[in-house]
Amino acid sequence: MQNHLPVRTASSRDIALSQAQSLALPLLFTVFGVIMGSWAGRVPAMAQRVHVSHAALSMILLCGGLGAVLSYPISSRMMGSLGARKTMLFSGMALLAVLIAIGAAPTVPLLMMAVLSLGITASTFDVAVNSAATGREKQTGKSELSKLHGLGCAGGLAGATLGSLMASLHIAPATHFVMLAGPLALVLYFGFSLLDATDAGETVEKKSLSLPRGPLLFLGAIGFLGSMAEGSIADWSGVFLKEHFGASDGLAPLALSAFSVMMLLARLVGDKLKARHGARPLVTSGSMLGAAGLFFAVLSPNAYVALFGFAVAGMGMALVFPFVFSAAGAQGPAALAGVASMAYSGSLMGPPVIGAIAQGLGMQVAIAYIGALAALIAFVASRSRLLK
Repeated sequence: MQNHLPVRTASSRDIALSQAQSLALPLLFTVFGVIMGSWAGRVPAMAQRVHVSHAALSMILLCGGLGAVLSYPISSRMMGSLGARKTMLFSGMALLAVLIAIGAAPTVPLLMMAVLSLGITASTFDVAVNSAATGREKQTGKSELSKLHGLGCAGGLAGATLGSLMASLHIAPATHFVMLAGPLALVLYFGFSLLDATDAGETVEKKSLSLPRGPLLFLGAIGFLGSMAEGSIADWSGVFLKEHFGASDGLAPLALSAFSVMMLLARLVGDKLKARHGARPLVTSGSMLGAAGLFFAVLSPNAYVALFGFAVAGMGMALVFPFVFSAAGAQGPAALAGVASMAYSGSLMGPPVIGAIAQGLGMQVAIAYIGALAALIAFVASRSRLLK
């Protein structure tokens, strides 16, 4: 009996440790979602605080995408010298500090610098947390990334909804972000301490910036248009409600919340729908549904009815990215890198294009333009042979 007791105790300890480690990545993905959702949910209030036009706001938002593109040298150096675990901690803490700086920035140039820093720190954290998740998948042999990204989406929804609550209570973005940063820093450190990942340096492969060719070009085009549409809804839906309908600071962020919650629910059943119907008809019909939802929001008589339109748009466009990236990944890493490069380009072009349209033609036309992008996604998807 005595010979068996140490084995049983060690086994129990290993089980408890494994359970704790399995909690780490879900916490980290959720924290990341909360941070980014909180930022997106307070964009209308921050734009009003510094009194910027649509064109100027589009340039501010463009700084975030530019920061993401410029983050590669920083993330690769940190991953190479510190490993994924420490890179995650340092970039996550820096991201929280940048969030506070965004809330407190008193001028447009300072706000642009803060948003640029947001793009750099967020992208670096994203590289590190996905690297750790991929390592865990290899270690356990189980696919977990879909679930983890779903938790990130849920965190984004929580952040945007909390932003709506804070705005309705007339709490300034700077105060909101300070209140948020402390608890999130504790959760971030807790997740870091639980994470079972080596601190050895890792080599980060540089993503190709070459355009995909042949059938892959269709997937790249869908990724490009999808990133323009989804990013523009995240950045401009609240501004649309606030300006066009006179929505309050508490109501305006709910456009993003409605879009995100339906996107989350649709992604939970997306794999089962794909097995039954296939990716191409789902992306095609879903994009058409997304376009219909956006046109409905544009023609709505009030902000509350428009929320339903954004919810429908979220449900329709939810499966675009998962299925496009899945189809590209099936063709190999180089194919996925090419499609991802086009998607990055779309996220960069979206904010200034929508801002220019809003400045010249009004927010209604700008949101209708996003609806036209969704319809174009459906057209391209219907002709993509790799979507199966």
